[in-house]
Amino acid sequence: MDLNNIYIGFALATFAGLSTGIGSFLGLYSKFENKRLLSLALGFSAGVMIYVSFMELLPLSFDSLEEVYGNTFGKLIGVSSFIMGLSIMFFIDQLFDHHSIADFISRSSNKDESVLVRTGLFSALALAIHNFPEGFATFTAAQVEIELGVTLAIAIAIHNIPEGLAVSVPIYYATKNKSKAFWISFASGLAEPLGALIGFLIIRNVYNEALSLGVSFAFCAGIMIYVSLNELLPVSREYGKPSDPIIGVTAGIIVMAISLILMYA
Repeated sequence: MDLNNIYIGFALATFAGLSTGIGSFLGLYSKFENKRLLSLALGFSAGVMIYVSFMELLPLSFDSLEEVYGNTFGKLIGVSSFIMGLSIMFFIDQLFDHHSIADFISRSSNKDESVLVRTGLFSALALAIHNFPEGFATFTAAQVEIELGVTLAIAIAIHNIPEGLAVSVPIYYATKNKSKAFWISFASGLAEPLGALIGFLIIRNVYNEALSLGVSFAFCAGIMIYVSLNELLPVSREYGKPSDPIIGVTAGIIVMAISLILMYA
């Protein structure tokens, strides 16, 4: 691995994770009310992730694995890794009974204080668990191309903004302490650089680099597709108009496609 890419991968994962603080700030210290803009941004983020997963990460995974295991078996390993990424995210959701962001916020004003604190802390834990594989994905993407890692980090950062809201708002309603609500939300994003560290250790310590990269790329694609379909698009639909998610997705795909074409020109 290139040393420069390693440093940048850690920096990008940290940036994406700590963007939960932006969502917390918007919820606690500003009068941000343009929910449709947030809806379009979430759809845009989903479009970027979907395009990167199917048009960049999976083909790279297949290419790496086919070098070692041939066409058929290499693709089989890649598809299995992709499904593993989907499955792990599904397991995390089931384990933590993960609700939508808007659902957390809408229920936060009619509960007693102890339940609100528990809701906020529970969502902080769930968010940290979700951020862990996303940090892994961001770091891995940066090992392919810095530009790809930057794009993915921005998409995940957009995704993390409303999740920062989901952590901070219930805690603030219960404690009336903006500082406490902000820092708990902010800290939940620290799982992303930890995920990047795991990605670094896996790629560095596996003897066959083509195998480790191939599996990691497909695994990350599975994570991104799950986040897009199960997290970003449902929340985008709740915040904006019915057509906003597909508008955002289309814009994200177009921008990402043009970016990749220019990057490899």
